[in-house]
Amino acid sequence: MNPSNQQMKQNNHEYQEHQEHQEHQERHMSPDEIIALKANYFYPNTMHFYKKPPHIVKGKMQYLYDQVGKQYTDFFAGVTVLNCGHSNPDILKAVHAQLELLQHTSIIYLTQPMVELAKALSEVLPGDIKSTFFCNSGTEANEGALLLARMHTGKKGFIAFEGGLHGRSHLTMSVTGIPMWRIDPFLEPDVYFARCFTQVGMTSEAACELALKDVEEILEAHSTEIAALIVEPIQGNGGMNTPAGDFFIKLEKLLKKHDVLLIVDEVQTGFARTGSYFAIEQFGVVPDIITYAKALGNGIPIGAFSAKPEVALSFNKPSASTLGGNPVSATAGLAVLDYIKAHNLCKRTTLLGAILKDGLETLKSKHSLIKEIRGMGLMLGAVLDIDSGATVDLILEEMKKRGFIIGKNGLYRNVLAFQPPLVIEEIDIKLMLDALDETLSFLPTA
Repeated sequence: MNPSNQQMKQNNHEYQEHQEHQEHQERHMSPDEIIALKANYFYPNTMHFYKKPPHIVKGKMQYLYDQVGKQYTDFFAGVTVLNCGHSNPDILKAVHAQLELLQHTSIIYLTQPMVELAKALSEVLPGDIKSTFFCNSGTEANEGALLLARMHTGKKGFIAFEGGLHGRSHLTMSVTGIPMWRIDPFLEPDVYFARCFTQVGMTSEAACELALKDVEEILEAHSTEIAALIVEPIQGNGGMNTPAGDFFIKLEKLLKKHDVLLIVDEVQTGFARTGSYFAIEQFGVVPDIITYAKALGNGIPIGAFSAKPEVALSFNKPSASTLGGNPVSATAGLAVLDYIKAHNLCKRTTLLGAILKDGLETLKSKHSLIKEIRGMGLMLGAVLDIDSGATVDLILEEMKKRGFIIGKNGLYRNVLAFQPPLVIEEIDIKLMLDALDETLSFLPTA
């Protein structure tokens, strides 16, 4: 029987609403529209790469897609967040299942994912570190670690390194050694800075000795005030600054002599980025406290700090994080650990990192603009002339046009950063190196 006119009208109306919804969903704002809205509704401190930035609307493993469908191979991974790739289907499957079951309660209630994640982390954390406090970001993780150090030692001060980046809260900004990120006009006075363990025009060994000399002098003058030293094993934002192999062994000896804790910030270096679960494993020491975030959630916000048992016991006053240990974030973390193990990302990173580093060294021998290649695993930097900031921006623009997203960092913003998802393929590396070679060949300073 034919449907009534009224039913046909209803069906047509529902179909039209569906079509309008689909068109709305499929229409993406232009980059200019987004920039205009940011200007109206964001604080003026927000920045973006590129003079003509794309609007990124989709990601799939090592690839990104803009509002017109152009594909980019991602060599920055959201600043080392997406170690397992954009919208990794294995991780999304676990997250979707948890979202349908339970999204949130708070850490003050019992949920299974958070304790399962803490247990799983204890199996990959360095040494005997096993106690963990979950939070939401790297800043929070470092803030908590610094607080724990004060509670354990009863001392207030800290040592940090020039070139380090540890967060945007008051205390983490105080121990950050990059001037452009120290924007609070009233930073903590009880922070002492040592020179960076990487210096332009100096061997790694010589730079490390100067840094250690600074630390020793600070300790001799202020050891009764110093709770801990905080350091990134590789300074990502500082310019991929990587210490000599025995640096941390010598540093640990100095700190133990003066009863000062070692906090290692693995927010950028953690979870197979350098070829091991944590970069500090490659330097032969076990920190007292370790912090991490970013890659543990693979795009789902999460952070944590973990400590040796005797240090963890000092964190014994009431504290909670409303969203720390969230079942969705914890489930994402479990899925990340499963994926790293199942796909042997540590070994993969070591192999692909060597290929990328060899390729960058070859470009260095060909293009005088490149002065040095730094880093480890798939966390590498190509250091250009100190006064080459404008050239770096031009290189990023040209690489974007060729379909490759790379980063920049360093105290002078003169370091090209290569931190791709660890699921990158060898062919992606080859194509990126070819594009970079072409880009450098057309630069007037190359």
